[in-house]
Amino acid sequence: MADDARRKRTHVPAELGEQTKPEIALGLLDRARQWGVPIQAVVVDAGYGDNPNFLTGLDDRQVPYVCAVQSTFGVRLPAEVQAAEEQTPTYGGRGQPRKPRPAPLYSVKELIEAQPEEAWQTIEWREGTKGTMQAQVVAIRVHWATGSQLHSTSHSRVHTGPEGWLVAEHPIPAPKSQEPSPDEPVSPADTSKPEVAREQEAPEIKYWFSSLPPETSIARLITLAHARWVIEQFYEDAKQECGLDNFQGRRWDGLHRHLALVMLAYSFLALQRLQLPLPAGEDFPPLSHTSLAASRASAGAALALPGSRPLAHPNRSDQVLSPSQKLTK
Repeated sequence: MADDARRKRTHVPAELGEQTKPEIALGLLDRARQWGVPIQAVVVDAGYGDNPNFLTGLDDRQVPYVCAVQSTFGVRLPAEVQAAEEQTPTYGGRGQPRKPRPAPLYSVKELIEAQPEEAWQTIEWREGTKGTMQAQVVAIRVHWATGSQLHSTSHSRVHTGPEGWLVAEHPIPAPKSQEPSPDEPVSPADTSKPEVAREQEAPEIKYWFSSLPPETSIARLITLAHARWVIEQFYEDAKQECGLDNFQGRRWDGLHRHLALVMLAYSFLALQRLQLPLPAGEDFPPLSHTSLAASRASAGAALALPGSRPLAHPNRSDQVLSPSQKLTK
């Protein structure tokens, strides 16, 4: 925000500048590491996973991650990357020497579509409200990458990241409906839309890229990929039960106090759910059917994080607001 008057009126700290969401996310990650928060892996949606600067920031910090990506996300095969690095361009003796070119770039969609049907495995990752959650999954080793072979490896658009896992998932297809026999009569309702009953839509495929090491199991990869569900559930429940979306203030510090109190209340409810088991069907949703969140702190563990600080300044009880500055009319 460049408007100094508005910044002063809304109490936005002077040291805060404009940042993109990936930049904010990396800043929060740095703060969490400074506070000593244990981090098994960073899990984000495709809004972050498709951002090369964000992935580079995670690679530079050497933090394991599982990032959702879109079907157009670029990757390179390890064998072809190694071959491109070992290849020395020939020089014909005229003009500028030819610069080395990167390995071929593929989209994750075309690479996954080229995998044989037997490469897909049925993987289970947790118990859901309607039974065991499972899907068909395939995982191959690739490098995340940008830039085509039209540019040299020194071009700013060309980047080949570290080797990792490309993970793809689609639902388990439903059994095909049995075709009617030629002698079986067909009702007029069946003849109106014969293609609807006989044709099945192609399953939607989801993609992730992960920096986890080669020995990581596919079950581990897909479990982490779905761990973000807990965050999505938090936003839904915090809005419905704790008033996350009910803030009506006009100050930066007031907004952060509201967010902190909502998260504190939500954490209290989650802890109560762990300590006071409820009858079936009355569980606190984020902890109902997942082993990811069902964990307790070690005995004697400190609740406060080392080096933590308040997100907003204490309320000034002696502050006098003029009528024009009141929050409501």
